[in-house]
Amino acid sequence: MGFANIGIPGLILIIVLALIIFGPKKLPEIGKAAGQTLKEFKKSANDLMSDEESTQEQQKNKQKIDSTVEKT
Repeated sequence: MGFANIGIPGLILIIVLALIIFGPKKLPEIGKAAGQTLKEFKKSANDLMSDEESTQEQQKNKQKIDSTVEKT
């Protein structure tokens, strides 16, 4: 079961519980902190993916160079 299966009633329940637990004054601060954390996580994941892609490209280029050298 993932987050996609929560639905509108589940989201309303989560929001109400968050308001009861944290109060209306703290909720925006918590939301902002969660948003910043998610942004940093996505940035790190994208950096890792781009690093992996560049490593694969470097390996392909090396293989091309090696095969060219072997032919000559």
